[in-house]
Amino acid sequence: MAAVMPVPAASRVLMSGNEAVARAVWEAGVKVAAAYPGTPATEMLEVVSTYPDVYAEWSVNEKVSLEVAIGAAYAGSRAFCCMKHVGLNVASDALMTLTLTGVVGGLVIAVADDVGLSSSQNEQDSRYWGRFAHLPVFEPADSQEAYAMTLAAYELSEKFQVPVILRLTTRICHVKALVTVGERTPHTGAGFAKNPARFVMVPGNAGKRIPLMFQRDGELRAVAESSALNFVEAGGDRRIGFIVSGPAYMHVREAFPDAPVLKLGFSHPAPFGMCREFAAGVERVVVVEEVEPLLETELKARGLAVIGKDVLPLQGELSPAVLKPAIARLLGESVPESASTAAPAPIFPRPPTMCVACPHLGVYYTLSQVRNLNISGDIGCYTLGAGHPWNALDTCVSMGASMGVALGMDKGRGEADKDKRVVAVIGDSTFLHMGMQGLVDMVYNRGNVTVLLLDNRAVGMTGGQNNPGNGRDIHGGEAPRVDFVALVKALGVKEERVHKVDPYQLPVLFKTIRDEVKVPEVSVIITDQPCVLTQDYRRQPAYAVTEDKCTGCGNCIDVGCPAIHVTRRGKETKASGREVDLAFVRIESSVCTGCGLCLQPCAPKAIEPWVQASPLRLVKEGAPA
Repeated sequence: MAAVMPVPAASRVLMSGNEAVARAVWEAGVKVAAAYPGTPATEMLEVVSTYPDVYAEWSVNEKVSLEVAIGAAYAGSRAFCCMKHVGLNVASDALMTLTLTGVVGGLVIAVADDVGLSSSQNEQDSRYWGRFAHLPVFEPADSQEAYAMTLAAYELSEKFQVPVILRLTTRICHVKALVTVGERTPHTGAGFAKNPARFVMVPGNAGKRIPLMFQRDGELRAVAESSALNFVEAGGDRRIGFIVSGPAYMHVREAFPDAPVLKLGFSHPAPFGMCREFAAGVERVVVVEEVEPLLETELKARGLAVIGKDVLPLQGELSPAVLKPAIARLLGESVPESASTAAPAPIFPRPPTMCVACPHLGVYYTLSQVRNLNISGDIGCYTLGAGHPWNALDTCVSMGASMGVALGMDKGRGEADKDKRVVAVIGDSTFLHMGMQGLVDMVYNRGNVTVLLLDNRAVGMTGGQNNPGNGRDIHGGEAPRVDFVALVKALGVKEERVHKVDPYQLPVLFKTIRDEVKVPEVSVIITDQPCVLTQDYRRQPAYAVTEDKCTGCGNCIDVGCPAIHVTRRGKETKASGREVDLAFVRIESSVCTGCGLCLQPCAPKAIEPWVQASPLRLVKEGAPA
């Protein structure tokens, strides 16, 4: 992580958008910041936690993080909350009431949309929340704007007592650019002023706040019309004028440097007057939006003849390689071959896989060996269990969904599934995030499901962040640690149906899963080994394959460890006349951590401790060798 404290004011620093937002949060005098990790938003709170005078926490989920920020803002302090796009779905219950109460201290909600689906289960457009919740939306185009708009968002938030959505995308979050920074301006909260008519949202009070919300909409639209965050860049080629927001602005500028552009940084409420005036000065208007046609639809409803998703794609980033051929076709120009028909350069396929010695490897190897299962999965590193060589995950929907989906599979089973066993797989942080409720529902409704709770003591998929399951807070300090065995018992699972196992002990794991899926009630199997990329993991001596003992059975390959490589393949005809494939392997011993998973299915016992041949030694000149 770069560009954190100490960086003096007026410095020009290379920062990602996430780092720039974090710096601005500190400079704005924010007192409380909360989040749940989620790519591409994770680094914002990680960096905020390195600054002094800010309380920062990893919350158990996004809804809780927003509620913590709301409480601080009600108390008059400035607060910050960040999440990825699907996280705001989780927090939306609080958000939709927050729009009625408003805030006292400034509150900025940074939402990172994963345009292009680099690490998400869907591609959604968080600008909808601005429309749905009647909240202003700022959209930076680079790191400097992410910094500046965060500061501006706090000023707007307090002036209108409204939370502000700062809508980022993966490109803004992770791409670095030079940012000129300032100093922290202390902000002292006035304290919580009791006002039940405003802060207690029972129907009678809520109904009276709705007209105030609509009044605020009009006032914010007037501000957007004159905001310096919205501006026109003149251009000589007036055949096409572009209305654009966010990082797509950079793509438009690169692809069409001589075109007029209306750049919207304060994109909602939309400045329709500016848009109409801009459209009058060009022959045709193209609205460039990632990813939904929100503004395009609104402008068409206002009677403006604009072009948008009828020529541009409805998904993914709108890079110059996408924009140039689309606009060329619109203008009736020939499309350059390189932009339309050239075949992409061939690349060697690199499907995602788990880490060497990942504790989830043994789980999915075992599940792949147990027959007659339907397996519902969840969000995390362990979602990779759906891939080769395990093929041991059948569904993945959303955080915590493995529990409810598994119960639905059980209750909704038809004749074809009457003899199948249902297994739900969920990680420790995901279980605390949204899985506990599903387990309670499963127990309460007498489900016939075996739950595999994979406790690797980290939010592994987003970088190994701490959580209530590993006993450390965001700063790495000691914190209370959840006892998962006690927790699932408290949620109603019978004591005899709760098992903690070592996922590296394949025979024990196999027997436990095989036995529990036969029991017609809720069982929970907790695997308890840390993520190999965290400080809790203890590396063991490495292993190697003894070449003359390897028979090519390939059993070790089925474990799925990426340290195991096939060196050659062959075929063998058995006495029965059946032809079998052979795969002879080696272990990349330099990366092997000695977990021992591959030893257990190795039939010829060809995997043995690695003895490094001729180790290098540094010899001082003149000393005997």
